Amino acid sequence: MHFRLLILALLVLITLNGASAAQCTQKLAELPAAPELLGFRLGMTKEEIKARIPQTRFGRTDDFGVTKTTINPYFDESIDKSKLESVRSISLDLLDEHLSSLWIGYDETYKTQSVAEFIKAVSSSLKLTGAWSTARGKGQELKCIDFQVFVSTVAGGPSLRIVDVAAEELIAERRQAKEERDSAAEAAPTEEATEIVGDKKAKVYYLPACQSAAEPIPEVNVVRFKSSEEAEKAGFKLAKGCH
Repeated sequence: MHFRLLILALLVLITLNGASAAQCTQKLAELPAAPELLGFRLGMTKEEIKARIPQTRFGRTDDFGVTKTTINPYFDESIDKSKLESVRSISLDLLDEHLSSLWIGYDETYKTQSVAEFIKAVSSSLKLTGAWSTARGKGQELKCIDFQVFVSTVAGGPSLRIVDVAAEELIAERRQAKEERDSAAEAAPTEEATEIVGDKKAKVYYLPACQSAAEPIPEVNVVRFKSSEEAEKAGFKLAKGCH
């Protein structure tokens, strides 16, 4: 009996250790300045990005605090390519003026071409541990404590994307809040629907709650008031069906 319990305990321990080894336990603040990141790091400000590449131009900030830009050293002759060898393009997303997503696309001259080779190089440079999995669409992804890494091939070359998970969640929360506000605004009664409708000929008025039960009023006899008090002052009385 004791032997069986010992075996069971060992199996549980092995399973837990295996699960721990399969997880990426790194945090964003622990990522080293790897060559694959080209001097960029999540959390950088616009000023720090422009100090890295002065030609950077930022687009407008949207309703959720997101600013996007793309740097094209592969096509822009004014950019110093000496430190951007084999880089086709760089896409940056900023949330509240800080870099929250970094995407780097290399061309076909980059030293490694396959996803497997690139993952090995990136994992070594960034000191990443844990098991990579298939990403939605294509490529591979690694989920760590507070960031995610995506690797794929684009236009014949490897690409790398690092995302701040907390920033992505904050953007999603802001989008959800806007959708809820928009839904509430659509559901709210319009100004016209809340007006008091009066019948000039009958000299009576109807509250919004009883307008649907009233007899249709010819348009020529319709008059609208902002309140019951305004209707009363104009000499109109509350319709019997509204009492």
